[in-house]
Amino acid sequence: MISAPDRRKAVELIDEAREAGARLAPACGVIGITPRTFQRWTCEGEIRADGRPQAMRPQPSHALSEAERERVLATCNRPEFADLPPGQIVPRLADRGEYLASESTFYRVLKAADQQHHRGRAKAPRTPRPPATHRADAPDEVWCWDTSWLPGPIRGQFFFLYLILDLYSRKIVGWEVHDSESAANARELIERTVWRCGCIDRPLVLHGDNGSPLKGATVQAMLARLGITPSYSRPRVSDDNAFIESLFRTCKYMPDFPRRGFASLEEARRWVRDFVDGYNHHHLHRGIRFVTPAQRYCGDDIAILANRHAVYQAARERHPARWSGATRNWQPIAAVWLNPERDRPSDKKIA
Repeated sequence: MISAPDRRKAVELIDEAREAGARLAPACGVIGITPRTFQRWTCEGEIRADGRPQAMRPQPSHALSEAERERVLATCNRPEFADLPPGQIVPRLADRGEYLASESTFYRVLKAADQQHHRGRAKAPRTPRPPATHRADAPDEVWCWDTSWLPGPIRGQFFFLYLILDLYSRKIVGWEVHDSESAANARELIERTVWRCGCIDRPLVLHGDNGSPLKGATVQAMLARLGITPSYSRPRVSDDNAFIESLFRTCKYMPDFPRRGFASLEEARRWVRDFVDGYNHHHLHRGIRFVTPAQRYCGDDIAILANRHAVYQAARERHPARWSGATRNWQPIAAVWLNPERDRPSDKKIA
């Protein structure tokens, strides 16, 4: 159903095209309507509004009578059916040899009587809130953090890996391994990382899950004192912190990751220290055009990617027949989004 302002705008565009010499049918086709629709809209020299909302429709001969509607409502409000939806009521009535109306009719009658609400003791379904969205245009603007279990020397014993990842560069800016998970350990790691990176009195977002280490009172007080904005994933939605989850997977699928567990806390710390050094300074990260996180963190990626572009351009000039299109894209990655908002659907053509 097209509103009156949209109809008026469409008619103005078509009239303008016809004054410029266009025929009616092609002009209507560009807008997305037929010539017959245009003629119906402009009948009697004025643009007519859609009359369907005000149309008087006769009552169908097979519609339920008022008594039948009341009987449907009375049946739904019986104590035995009060907590059941129509999909459960209608079959039970059929088992008794009763038929009042179809399931869809039950729903329509309940809706008309303002009784189409959640029935039963279970909580009504709710629309989930959107995830927290953040944008990083430079290092140390958005950090992601989380903890993960590392297997210990015996089954059921674990060490806890704390990691802080810079969203813009993917660099691991802070890490520790402890034999327990607590808000105190999280507070000390975050505070030391902030001091080491020089983020005091700078806008910084720290995104994590809803676990107790990040939401503890000591951590909240420390974040407020340092001017850090806390951000949280939705409950039980790991994808809201996808960057840190992906990093944990990379860590645990390294070829030298001890499948049988770490023999001691010191061994776990040594292994993680070597992993962090290799990841930050030697790992060519696919998400940032195959430069290392440390290179992007320091801004060296711009010169590195410019040199790669020059190499590819020179190779193309030497053998142009081997290149059917542009060379590989070596432009630096610009802003990085955490849980970017989905693009809005494109406006549909007027029809």
